[in-house]
Amino acid sequence: PHITYVEEVDVTALEELRAKMNAERRPDQPKLTILPFLMRAMVKAVVEQPDVNATFDDDAGMLTCFGAVHIGIATQTAAGLAVPVVKHAEARGIWDCATEMNRLAEATRAGTATRDELTGSTITITSLGALGGIVSTPVINHPEVAIVGVNKIAVRPIWDGTQFVPRKMMNLSSSFDHRIVDGWNAATFVQRLRVLMETPALIFIEG
Repeated sequence: PHITYVEEVDVTALEELRAKMNAERRPDQPKLTILPFLMRAMVKAVVEQPDVNATFDDDAGMLTCFGAVHIGIATQTAAGLAVPVVKHAEARGIWDCATEMNRLAEATRAGTATRDELTGSTITITSLGALGGIVSTPVINHPEVAIVGVNKIAVRPIWDGTQFVPRKMMNLSSSFDHRIVDGWNAATFVQRLRVLMETPALIFIEG
């Protein structure tokens, strides 16, 4: 049994930062998408909600929570869906996350990813990019207990207290195993992601 929680995120500031970082990147650095920022936000958020960075053994009834954050990235290939894993995201910066994610995606689509690169995730991200719609109900990557779904970014008029202003808005649609993560903890985790992504400087603060 799982629950899906959807939250609207104002990514205007994050998108401005991403554009600036891309404009200043070195030739050997990949072009940043929003996913490396989300990965780093997840690393911070799971510290406060460790039960979402976990796996559950149905047969043994055993929950295993992890200190390390191994983030699966759902990837479409010619052979179907695969989930390469960015290991130890907690030890990686934005550029390192982006580089490793791109390397794994290329290897997965080419069919050269190793078994180790396709296993061992503790939590997963799924994104359809521009095709992402406004809401989705992601399926949890068993035996994990949580998956974060990224929907498309759209410019919408948002009331700032005195007038409507255009803001870049994106929904996070996240699913959780309700046997492990109750509604309050699920909402708390996603709300923390929202705060981090709406104030992206927080993503870069150590500790």
